[in-house]
Amino acid sequence: MARNLTIRNFLGLEPPLCDYETARAVVIPVAYDGTMEWRTGARDAPRAIIEASDYLEFYDLELGTEIHRVGIHTTDGVNAVAGGAEKMAGRVYRAVKPVVTGGKLPVVLGGEHSITYGAVRAVLEKYPGLSVLQLDAHTDLRDEYRGDRYGDACVIRRVSELCPVVQVGVRSSSLEEQEYLVGQKRQPVYAREIDTAGRYLDRVLDMLTHDVYVTIDLDVFDPSVMPAVGTPEPGGLEWCEVLGLLRRVSQVRRITGFDVVELCPDEGPSACVYLAASLVYKMIGYALAGG
Repeated sequence: MARNLTIRNFLGLEPPLCDYETARAVVIPVAYDGTMEWRTGARDAPRAIIEASDYLEFYDLELGTEIHRVGIHTTDGVNAVAGGAEKMAGRVYRAVKPVVTGGKLPVVLGGEHSITYGAVRAVLEKYPGLSVLQLDAHTDLRDEYRGDRYGDACVIRRVSELCPVVQVGVRSSSLEEQEYLVGQKRQPVYAREIDTAGRYLDRVLDMLTHDVYVTIDLDVFDPSVMPAVGTPEPGGLEWCEVLGLLRRVSQVRRITGFDVVELCPDEGPSACVYLAASLVYKMIGYALAGG
């Protein structure tokens, strides 16, 4: 895959650890925030995350290994084009498909949450029994919002039309979305249900299939931890709570790909960008380095 020299490698890796042919993980930046309304800037997140990753330690204390040794390639990514969220989803699909077909782990850096639809479509073609684990403050289940059926507010509604979705960390939803959930006989794991003892974990795992795609909207974190998002909501999760869930999922299910979305770098301190980069590295480790 050709690279645009304006995009640095995740972690600043050099050959052979960043070579596409041998890498087990492939980072795909998606600089798009066309349907965000209040606090925009997620289009700048992929570059910011990659720049912050230069300062991560290769060795991970929790996993006891240097995660980068699995090989991590960074593509030149997907740039925004005119035509709306549905067209962008198609571009993301075409970027992710050869990665997952080649047996590699797609690591999609948003950008806004609407990009998830295209990534899931691509992964689902290789793993037809796929389920999606959504970590998010919002349900994102509107059928349409302001004339758009593929934007941020509707992305999980579209994804749920493809495969099962398990929602964790929710603490904001519209009446329309709640009525949809009742009609579908589904119930998210709300943020208020998550406890340090992890009693909710079995419920999450029971709803997931063997093959799991993980989508992480960074507003799942409490704003005290992650204020740099488009739509922050109080009452969110802490760092260790999120990692505890993700590691447990990786131990008993197969993570087939993931995305990290909705970071707005200019809306918070630099620590927020570093957190996002750390989370990406952790997820690669959980998926490929013995989570």
